[in-house]
Amino acid sequence: MILEDSSGQRNTSKAELRSKSKMTEQTLFVVKPDGVQRKIVGEIISRFEKRGFNIVKLKMFTFTRSMAEEFYSAHKSKPFFEELVSFITSGRVVAVVIEGNNAIATTRLMIGSTKSFEAAPGTIRGDFGLGISDNIIHASDSKESFDKEVVVLFK
Repeated sequence: MILEDSSGQRNTSKAELRSKSKMTEQTLFVVKPDGVQRKIVGEIISRFEKRGFNIVKLKMFTFTRSMAEEFYSAHKSKPFFEELVSFITSGRVVAVVIEGNNAIATTRLMIGSTKSFEAAPGTIRGDFGLGISDNIIHASDSKESFDKEVVVLFK
């Protein structure tokens, strides 16, 4: 609802500001090979559904090397790039696009710190992760990352 003040200026109502802060958006997460091998895919997806997110797309597959290099291209110059590509191509993964209020930020909070040993209990990595690479899950960290990653995985 748009309100006008006595000068004719349009102001956004508090309710509209609240609804904008809870914008529905999409994000992507990938349950990595360690999560698939340990048979915790259902538990992970269930956590997102219990938080009110809707599944938009879901796909199980194995990354090819070229897909992995494109997917993790932002890390190409980093010393851990080869280990990252090697790990993500080592087995099947499950990629999921979800939709809901503040999906990107909420997902990042739900998964926890990249380093599983630093992730808080109650987060996905805190509860299930075993290390840095074998940290169970990847999630888009921004709208820009989501836009790039979803194209790589759901061509």
